[in-house]
Amino acid sequence: MVEKILTVQNRAGIHARPAAIIAQTSNKFQSEITISHDDASVNAKSIMGVIAMGAGYNTQLTITIEGPDETEAASVLEDLFNSKFEEE
Repeated sequence: MVEKILTVQNRAGIHARPAAIIAQTSNKFQSEITISHDDASVNAKSIMGVIAMGAGYNTQLTITIEGPDETEAASVLEDLFNSKFEEE
């Protein structure tokens, strides 16, 4: 299992476009990927679940990945957050 704390760095937060990118990217991996914030946890492969997190700018999210390609998935998702979802 890999667990990372990632910060939403784009000013608009996680709205429809970044949520779609997170879900599409997550669906490329076999591993189970969960995003948690406060007491809520959602499947990262679900666009609606990711949007429902309501993660704004500077929100810290915990990404938990478990499966055969967990290390690669963690690296790709971390790069995605660090690139600000290519919005800025």
